[in-house]
Amino acid sequence: MTSEGDPVLVTGAAGFIGSFVCRKLADRGMHVVGCDNFNAYYDPRLKHDRVQALLAPAGVECHPVELSSSAQVNQLFARVRPRRVIHLAAQAGVRYSIDNPAAYFQSNLLAFGNMLEACRHQSVEHLLYASSSSVYGGNIKVPFHEEDSTDNPVSLYAATKKANELMASSYSHLYQIPCTGLRFFTVYGPWGRPDMAYFSFAKKMLAGAVLPVFAQGRLLRDFTYIDDIVEGVVRLLDKPTPASAGKPPAAVFNIGNHQPVMVLDFIATLEKILGVSARMEFLPMQAGDVPATCADTEKLRNWIGFAPATHLEDGLRSFANWYVPWSRGR
Repeated sequence: MTSEGDPVLVTGAAGFIGSFVCRKLADRGMHVVGCDNFNAYYDPRLKHDRVQALLAPAGVECHPVELSSSAQVNQLFARVRPRRVIHLAAQAGVRYSIDNPAAYFQSNLLAFGNMLEACRHQSVEHLLYASSSSVYGGNIKVPFHEEDSTDNPVSLYAATKKANELMASSYSHLYQIPCTGLRFFTVYGPWGRPDMAYFSFAKKMLAGAVLPVFAQGRLLRDFTYIDDIVEGVVRLLDKPTPASAGKPPAAVFNIGNHQPVMVLDFIATLEKILGVSARMEFLPMQAGDVPATCADTEKLRNWIGFAPATHLEDGLRSFANWYVPWSRGR
């Protein structure tokens, strides 16, 4: 049985979600070890800033590791000997995958395979891994339920996340590794990713620059605040799905706010909070985008007694309270 002193390994620990998960686990008194490759998909300084602000004060180490190298992964597992693993490292970004597919093959497929092999040989008691709401593709039925079809991804990023779910299910079946997939829905908040709309929009609005707004701003997104995401991840870590009736100990859960917001309304909320007016350029819908995302969170609530519920204005205000002074110091 796992105890609070047994190591929990968090990959992508210098990333947005990873850094908050590490801090939450450490604050619970758990032994947390992180790793990250600190790549340059966005400015690595932000990743190092997260380590200094969130991980270091909590005593969490963050080792530089390239997970697409099986040798480095094996060395990491031999050193840490984790009992539980939260795999959040990945190449993110729907649009980036259109022009840079090789990054996704390496970071989302090869690296994930290395992690599964390491978990198998280490006899890890529970593997949680990041999936994405993008696996639902162009599904027009909302809200998205975990049992809905995910056979038609509309981006390579989504295809790699669907592949991760299939790979994890296979390993769970073959080797009885408890695996839990986390279908995240548009995560936002302080210390977030610069490529996300709320972050780039805030930057442009404060600079008086024009916002590129796709599909006339009528896309619907299920914005989910970082604290809610972390609470869901930590609760799921403590409750793996058992094998039953010939089924492997594997599951996937939506972690979303179940309150989709139109992008135009999102911009209006950001205008109110920042006290500036947005200059917008309306553009056609981009390849790889979907018209709406909305999480059905009944399964999550039934399993862990929790589902995200932070109101967008409250979450964006917390983001702005962090972003404005942080950006002035860059």
